[in-house]
Amino acid sequence: MKNVRVGIIGLGNMGKGHLSYILEGKVSGLELVAVADVTDAAKQWAKEHLPQEVAFFEQPQQLIESPTVDGVIVCTPHYSHPELAIECFKHNKHVLLEKPAGVYTKQVREMNEAAAGSGVVFSMMYNQRMNPLYQKLKNLVDSGELGDIRRTNWIITDWYRSQHYYDSGSWRATWEGEGGGVLLNQSPHQLDLWQWTVSLMPKRLRAFCYFGKARNIEVENDVTAFVEYENGGTGVFITTTIEAPGTNRFEVVGTRGKIVIENDKLVFSRLRESETEYNERTTESFGKPECWTIDVPIQGENTGHRGITQNWIDAILHDTPLIAPGEEGINGLMLSNAMLLSTWNDDWVELPIDEDQFLEQLQQRIEESRKVRGEQ
Repeated sequence: MKNVRVGIIGLGNMGKGHLSYILEGKVSGLELVAVADVTDAAKQWAKEHLPQEVAFFEQPQQLIESPTVDGVIVCTPHYSHPELAIECFKHNKHVLLEKPAGVYTKQVREMNEAAAGSGVVFSMMYNQRMNPLYQKLKNLVDSGELGDIRRTNWIITDWYRSQHYYDSGSWRATWEGEGGGVLLNQSPHQLDLWQWTVSLMPKRLRAFCYFGKARNIEVENDVTAFVEYENGGTGVFITTTIEAPGTNRFEVVGTRGKIVIENDKLVFSRLRESETEYNERTTESFGKPECWTIDVPIQGENTGHRGITQNWIDAILHDTPLIAPGEEGINGLMLSNAMLLSTWNDDWVELPIDEDQFLEQLQQRIEESRKVRGEQ
């Protein structure tokens, strides 16, 4: 195969965003051959903006079944992600799936099982994994430079969204339309990076989600979660869409120091000896291990969406290892599902979660929402 013939399903903001760099020829080995969308507006847009040789399909299934397509980029609403990916696997199509992997982990687990037996290349559009800052953090953790992880703390509150934003679509911020709020729509990248960079998933968590806080919406828009790791470490994740100005600060503390990523910089407060070793030998009551503050040089370009797409194409053509394997999409979703379930149950939640219980509670909220809208 010289080129991968690619189709895009969904011509919303993300679909058009991917088309922008693809049409500029910024992904080698990719040939755009088709798009699909169910709306008349998308059909008109495609007619005006896409080359004539790019086929337009009015139904996703038509694109998936087309013999002219080798791989599919899925950019549709959240609930349809696993369903469309599974259809692609059935027809031997490679898949690049927009975040989130789905709305609930039970559905995503079924998708992963279908992918495992398909023989195709399956990747997630986790474009933040292309950011050299987070790649460097992962390298420092994986190499042992930071020691054993003691604490993680991510404050990601610069997702400000007005009521006008939520009112711009009747499906927005509803259980039936999106399946969640800030955890599913704004913060999936941070939830992915939170566990990917430190190679740790919590063993249990306790979360406090607030629904429709200072906004007329159904879903969560203010969240604070506390997690415990198997190694004894702990973590905190805070996110919201109602703060201005917001913060984006990620701290990771280990036995060899602390790393902080903020304002596009990575600062490493490095201990000359591990805290564990210092504690064992010190005879001082108020001393501390010697610490050096280092502005770690970050090299490389943040290629974002384009980089993930190129990596997917390279994996298809050259067996290049995937940076964001599709099967890993369940990890961040497991965290968001667990945070909602913890709030709904007003209790701790063990990971992996009870997937049937989560789905039952989600469906209950969908039904309640339908009744309210019916009364209106």
